[in-house]
Amino acid sequence: MSNLTRWEPVREMMTLREAMDRLFDDAFTRPLSLNGAAALPSLDVYETDDEVVVKASLPGLKAEDVQISVTGDSLTLRGEFKQEEEKSGATYHVRERRSGSFERTLGLPVSVQTDKAKADFENGILSIVLPKAEAVKPRTINIKAK
Repeated sequence: MSNLTRWEPVREMMTLREAMDRLFDDAFTRPLSLNGAAALPSLDVYETDDEVVVKASLPGLKAEDVQISVTGDSLTLRGEFKQEEEKSGATYHVRERRSGSFERTLGLPVSVQTDKAKADFENGILSIVLPKAEAVKPRTINIKAK
């Protein structure tokens, strides 16, 4: 005797949807590494009442190896991880340290004052502090009671 299985098109649509969600998540949330280029640096971006702060993990780089530019509402980080020379006569079993140039651009959540921006580099962490433009800072309005 054969078993009949009821066809449920909605269930099949959900599986297709889940597959598409997974495809887009993998494509847009993972840092890319193409043709030996370095993976994009990991970032933390947050804002306070007065400033936007960007922190980037750049292990192994020096401050002079990184360039920062702000254009309009975009911040761009550029740099290059240099590869050490191969040891002659050595056989590498694992070689995972990244090398190559990178460029990462991100949109800033608010307008900033680029002329007052500060950047510090310590222990492989680049910290960029961008003061908010006066027009976007929150203001308190006092209420007068009569």
